[in-house]
Formats: sequence, C-alpha cells, structure tokens
Amino acid sequence: MNSNIIHTKLRFQTGFPVYMPGILLYCNGMKPKFKIKLQYDKKNNIWAAIAIILAVVMYVTIDFSIVALIAYGFLYYLVKSLHLELDDRCPWLWTLILFIGGSCLTTFSIQYMLLDPENFTRTTYEKLFLNVLCCLIVYFVVQIFTNNSGLTCIIAHVSLLSFGFVDYFVYLFRGNEFTFSDIRSIGTGLSVAGNYKLQLNDRGVYVIFLAALFIAFVRKWHVRFTGKIQMRVISVMAIALSCVIIAANAYDVNTETWEQKGTYRNGYLLNYVLGIRDSFISAPEGYSKDKIKELEKTYQSDKKDYSTTNEKAKNPTIIAIMNESFSDLSVLGDLQTNMPLTPFIDSLKENTTKGYALSSVFGAKTPNSEWEFMSGNSMAFLPMGSVVYQQYISDTPTTIVSNLKDDGYTCIAMHPYYETGWSRNLVYPHIGFDEMHFIDYFDQTKILREYITDQELYDKIIKRYENRKNNEKLFFMGITMQNHGGYTETYDNFPENYYKVGRSYTDANQYLSLVHESDEAVKNLISYFSKVDDPVEIIFFGDHQPSLNSNFYPILNGKGLTGLTEDELEKLYTVPFFIWTNYDTPEETVDITSLDYLSTMALERAGIELPAYNKFLADMQEVVPAINSRGYYSKSKGCYLHIDEAEGEEKEWIEKYHMLQYNSMFDKKNRSSFFFPYNLKSK
Repeated sequence: MNSNIIHTKLRFQTGFPVYMPGILLYCNGMKPKFKIKLQYDKKNNIWAAIAIILAVVMYVTIDFSIVALIAYGFLYYLVKSLHLELDDRCPWLWTLILFIGGSCLTTFSIQYMLLDPENFTRTTYEKLFLNVLCCLIVYFVVQIFTNNSGLTCIIAHVSLLSFGFVDYFVYLFRGNEFTFSDIRSIGTGLSVAGNYKLQLNDRGVYVIFLAALFIAFVRKWHVRFTGKIQMRVISVMAIALSCVIIAANAYDVNTETWEQKGTYRNGYLLNYVLGIRDSFISAPEGYSKDKIKELEKTYQSDKKDYSTTNEKAKNPTIIAIMNESFSDLSVLGDLQTNMPLTPFIDSLKENTTKGYALSSVFGAKTPNSEWEFMSGNSMAFLPMGSVVYQQYISDTPTTIVSNLKDDGYTCIAMHPYYETGWSRNLVYPHIGFDEMHFIDYFDQTKILREYITDQELYDKIIKRYENRKNNEKLFFMGITMQNHGGYTETYDNFPENYYKVGRSYTDANQYLSLVHESDEAVKNLISYFSKVDDPVEIIFFGDHQPSLNSNFYPILNGKGLTGLTEDELEKLYTVPFFIWTNYDTPEETVDITSLDYLSTMALERAGIELPAYNKFLADMQEVVPAINSRGYYSKSKGCYLHIDEAEGEEKEWIEKYHMLQYNSMFDKKNRSSFFFPYNLKSK
C-alpha cells in the first residue's frame, strides 16, 4: 500500500511546550505524540463513494448549493484518508479536545438548522456558552458508559442532533417548538403526524454533511481509559460543575414557548432544560390533603346566595370576548388624543359592571390571560415566563367551560387565527369545547392590517347564535386578533386617524387607532344583542397591554419601563373590562380586580349557581380584590404588595388559594372531587 505522510509543525497556546515532527506535547512531564498522516486506502474509496452517492440523492430531492455538494465530497474523502496516532498516556487531553470541540459543533449545528440567518445571530454568546455546557453534560454522561471518547462523540452528537431535528419537524407541523411538556402528549402528536409532509431545507442538509464529516473524523480518535473508575469520577465531577454553572446563570431566565423565541433567545437546548425546570412544581408550604378537606367542609355547608340578578334572566347566552392587546393607556399617565378612542365603551352604564383588571402578562403570552379567565386560577403560583397551555394542561381542567357544560351549555371557541397558535388545537379538546373555529372558518377578506377584524369575529358569533337549536344554551369564548403587535408597518387598508396629542411614536398612534376600531366593533355587537328577546351576557376584557417603543413610556409615566415602584409596575398589567347584560343587573364600577375573578363575576351576573371553587373565589375577592404574577392589591395597606409580603387575613386567603390551585393542577392523586369534579370525569 502506498502512503503519503504529511509532517506539520505547530505551536499550541496551551501552557504545554510543543515540538514536532508530528505534534509533540509535554503532558505530566512526558512527551506524548500526536501524529497526523494522509494515507491512501482502497476502503476509503468505497466509503467516500457511498457518502457522495447519498449526498447526490439529497441534492436531487432537496434544493441546495452544488458548491456545498462538491466541497462535502472533497472533505469527506480527505477526512477518510486521515490516520491519527495518539499517545494513550494522556487520554484526558484528547478527550477534552474532542468533547469541547464536539459540544461547540453540536450547539452550532442545532442553532443553524433551526433558525433563519436573521434569528441565528440573535442568540447571545452567554446563552450559547450555556448551550455548549448542556451538550457537554450529555457527552460526559455517555462517556461514563462507553469509555471510548470517539464513540461518545458519535453517540452524543447524533442523539442531540436528532433531538434538534425533532424540534425542526415539530415546528413545521404546529408553528412552535418541541418542549418537555410535549412528552406527556406524545400520543396526540403521533396521531396527527401522518397528516404532515416532512420537508428538509438546505440548512438541514448542511448540518447532516457536517455530522458525517465529524463522525468520520472522530472515528480516527481511539482514546480509552485504563482507569475506568477514575474516568467516571472525573466525568461525574464535570457534569456536576456544568450543572452548577448552568443553574447559576439561568436562574432568572424565562422559558420561551412562542414560535422560535426559545431557540433564538435562549438556545434550543437550554430552553428545553428550562422547560424541564418549570415542569416540576412543588407543593406550597403547609399543603396537605387534610387542608383541602377543611376547605371542602367550609363550602359544603355554605348556603350563601351569590347571584346578582333576578329570576327572569335564566340560562342567558354568555359571550366572553378576550380582545387582543386591548388596553387603556391612560392608566399609565396623561394620555390626550385628538378624538375619544372608546366613546361607546366609555358610555356603557345601564346593566353594566365595568372597571379595570390585572393581567399577569405584558405585551405577549395571551393564553395565560385566557387561562386565568376560564379557570379562575392565577399565574401568581407558576414560574415566571411559563405558558400554561404548553406546559401544564395534560387532562381536563375545571373551567367555566366545564361548569357550563354541566349545566347543559354548548361551548364554542372562536379564534380567527391558526389553530396551532399556543397549541390551542391540542388544549381546547382537553378544556372541553364542543365546537372550535379557527382561521379557515372566517372570511379572510375581512382584514385590518394583516389580521381578521374584530367585527368579523362578532359577525360569526351572531351567525352561530341565530342558527342555534331550540332551547340551546350557548357559551362563546372569542379571542380576537385584530390588534396584535407589531405596530410599525403602514397599511393601505388601515387609515390611522387617531393619535396622541403632542410627542408620540408611530407605533403608539397605530395602536390607538386600532383601539378605536375595537370600540366600533363592540358597539355593533352590543347594538345587535340589545334588540334580541332572549337574555344575553357579554364579558369583554383585554388580555394585556401592547409592547410599544420603549421611548414612548417615559412620555406617559415619566420613568419608562424600569425603576418603577410596585404600584407603577402593576399599571403596566392593568386592562379594562366590562360585563354587560340585556337584562336587569346592578350598575357597578370596579376600581381593580384581576382576570382570574372575571368568570366568577360573569356566573354571578348570569344567575347561575356558583360551583364550590367559584364560591371560594367570590369570597376571596372580598379580601384580596386583585392578584397576578407580579403581586396583589392589599386593601389593608391600600397599595400593591408582593405575595410574600402578605400578612394576616390576606396571607391566609392567598395561601388557601395557592393550595387549591396546586390541588387542581398537580396533585392528581388527591385532587378534590368537590372543588374540581370535572377533572375526574372521563372524556
């Protein structure tokens, strides 16, 4: 066999003296050799031919650069021709080179495959470093079992890359990423996977090429440890150190679950790990099934009448509208506009309860507001940044939907956007909706900017109401899209006639014009139902305030978004609401409440007997009128406080609330059939 040997002189900046031919390093007082040769072998021709044929097949089926194909063929043959000789007296040096280099390549490959060029550059070096550590942990775990550094690299890289491809295809299917919580619903995901066509882009192909080159290269590294126990001890220590570094640097990092935010903000692997962290919710201090039994006894004997309406309003049609980004920015400070933004909503008085409610989110994560309204639970007791729909719903939760279904209502969800948004197509069947209507149900010519209008959603609600069966009781949950951010583009189909007087920003003015459009649509909705003979109740609220140019906020509050007191901060989480009926109900102004109380208030005004959990919430609202992810409003102190600052009766109610929520969501073994009966029914 003919062979060509290439001798190279190098100098490494490692603290080790270097001298060659080949590569000679001092390690522990020795001069271990590291030799690189290019060596011809007929077997390499066969392996290279197979790899290139597979690459050509990929080229025929997937559109990517011919230059990449040629470069891959050349590099693969070159790598297969390499012959390495490693001095086995210094295995940890070669192992660290392999593991660190492999972890960096794995992290790069996953990020590159999942993100387009614009988003690929958005991940900070700090987050990328934490992702490399996540990979390094996997490498060391595999090493414990293989005792072969080259084999470890192959197994770890292929496994992690396969994991990245799972996320790649899941994102193609549903528009958001594969998370730890998806493992619980893997059966549902597999059941619909056959409806989708697997498609690979050019970035995925290049990552496969890199993986093939990497595997071919590390197969040349034959590194084994004679002292297996020592190797395993050091591996465990490396794993522990990496975990400590990740935990310390990611303690305050939020899990991101909207589209690909998790990948470009945190890095996919780190974001997945954060999802694992957020999935394990510990029981509140003092929690026990006996505590829940005590609460059951209190409400089993409760004969209080919570209804605020009369006998004439029996079984009304109930319409809940969660309006995207609808808010009243005047709560932040002095907001003067050229014309009134919401003249109709402002004029509502007769048979109307209205005021302000605390949301738990600002600028995004709509489903958390949706969940707080329907369930009566609060984000106050869940990890900051978590999204209930994508992390915590694996069975049928007790909600206003389940309560009304038990009363014979047909429950209908309408959302004029894609069903995969926030995994609603998976969550809504769990919640128990009888009908679910998404973007294809609506007239997609009825758009404002890029989204279907509020009015089109309301028209579809009216149409379904008019087509109801005899004596059919209806509950609608409508989630609008019209006002969704961002607000920087200009549109021919949307004249922006409303604006802030004085200094402002274009995105803020566009948003203000959208708010007025929402007011007009509400006017049409209520005008219609004010003329029908059957009783109707409409609950309307914003999900969160919009995210606008950060320079806009100092104009309103004099500070901006940082350095705020707790009272000032909560103003950013304040949204308007109203409950209107076409039958007699008391007129009421509510200075502040929170979204978790609204469904209870709606049931009260609908004349429907409150379930036990809603009775608890109605009583708690008397003591703690508002609570959200940031804190709560203290009646005794007359200000907002953090939950851990609560004292006396307020603290007692918050603790009981926390226990009941934990019981309903996480303690499946001891879940209360009294407070949460619908959870225990088979679907």
